[in-house]
Amino acid sequence: MTDYRMLIGGKLVDAGEHMEVVNPATGEAFATVPRADTTDADAAIAAARAAQSAWAARPIAERRAAIVALADAIAANGDELARLLTMEQGKPLAEAKGEIAWTEGYLRHYATLELPDRVIQDDENGYIAVRHQPLGVVVGIIAWNFPLLVACWKIGPAVLAGNAIVLKPAPTTPVTALRLGELAKDIFPAGVVNIITDANDLGSHLTAHPDVAKVGFTGSTATGKRIAANSADTLKRITLELGGNDAAIVLDDVDVRETARAIFDSAFLNCGQVCLAVKRAYVHADIYDAMCAELARLAEEAVVGDGLEQGARIGPIQNRMQFEKVKGFLDAARAEGNIIAGGKAMERAGYFIEPTIVRDVTDGAKIVDEEQFGPILPVIRFDDVEDVIARANASDYGLGGSVWSKDIARATDIAGRIDAGQVWVNQHVAIGPHIPMAGFKQSGLGAEQSVEGLAEYTQLKVVNVKR
Repeated sequence: MTDYRMLIGGKLVDAGEHMEVVNPATGEAFATVPRADTTDADAAIAAARAAQSAWAARPIAERRAAIVALADAIAANGDELARLLTMEQGKPLAEAKGEIAWTEGYLRHYATLELPDRVIQDDENGYIAVRHQPLGVVVGIIAWNFPLLVACWKIGPAVLAGNAIVLKPAPTTPVTALRLGELAKDIFPAGVVNIITDANDLGSHLTAHPDVAKVGFTGSTATGKRIAANSADTLKRITLELGGNDAAIVLDDVDVRETARAIFDSAFLNCGQVCLAVKRAYVHADIYDAMCAELARLAEEAVVGDGLEQGARIGPIQNRMQFEKVKGFLDAARAEGNIIAGGKAMERAGYFIEPTIVRDVTDGAKIVDEEQFGPILPVIRFDDVEDVIARANASDYGLGGSVWSKDIARATDIAGRIDAGQVWVNQHVAIGPHIPMAGFKQSGLGAEQSVEGLAEYTQLKVVNVKR
């Protein structure tokens, strides 16, 4: 058992109570972390507020340098962070190392971004400029599927814009975030970055706090709605990156074997626990049987196991609560369709579900209409393109989607008609720090990544001078 501490006001601090962190591959605790209370939360917010103005006054070159230094520290401690990430989150070590590399790369890109003044008038009559200034104290609340990457999605743009941040990781994946705090302690001035851990009971306090100017949240739509309600009284700025039910539309001219592999990888990345994963595959009737068979073959061949084990391709569900939810989806799949691969919880320690392919299922079924957030892929038959576009769009979600075809022009036209924040052609989950990430409908508010995401951490201000 290893103990970790929170970062508040530039100091590593403990709390009066503690929590155990469970390795989802074993079901056993491997670490203890502090359990913050409202006093700790208030201290973190106060520290951020005290530090923010001086931080914003520093030249942007210094803020950039600190972000690059954090990226350097992550790279230097990459092997340790990857093992911790696998132990707390469950993803295979190769995927964990990928998350470390992505985190480093995102931070380095954030350090290059800028929001210069935009002059919209400069003549004998007057001068008008649009500026961006920091908001103040930001609260970042992090999901458990990519705990290090998403933490730095919040830290990077928040501090680059001149804000100070209080970060709260998910209670089931707090270890890498606390280790990140240890690294940040010697890089940022005291109070600029604060990291606290709770038992999922401080969210309302943080998001309603009058000294917090903005909340950036990544997680479920249900929690996002509660955050929006909590933030309403003070009209906090909010960015919500929420759930998705991404549709992949596969036309009849694809290479079945090649496309099946790409869709399988996009559906079962991180054991399907990805907001932008393929959650439902619509496959043209002419290739439906062949595609189902190939997806089933891939599912049967995938090696499921502890992410620290050599050769593990798919790890466990991250926590027991989600494990029970996914088992409920398996029950629905048995009732609503034909399971042709997987379909069971594995009889071993930890929270393992067999990668599952469900065919002969259609819209209206729980397994199609709701986000599974686990290793289950429903495959739905279609005949008519206009009909499948309407079916793909008939969802409360609109995070991502994809279209697969050898006819790029046709696929691009269809992609433009999908109601989602990001739609790919012949690929899925193709994201990057230079690409905005936004959601339609109940998949979120605002944008993350890129210059558009940076702007979310600023207040727009117009300076208008009469001459």
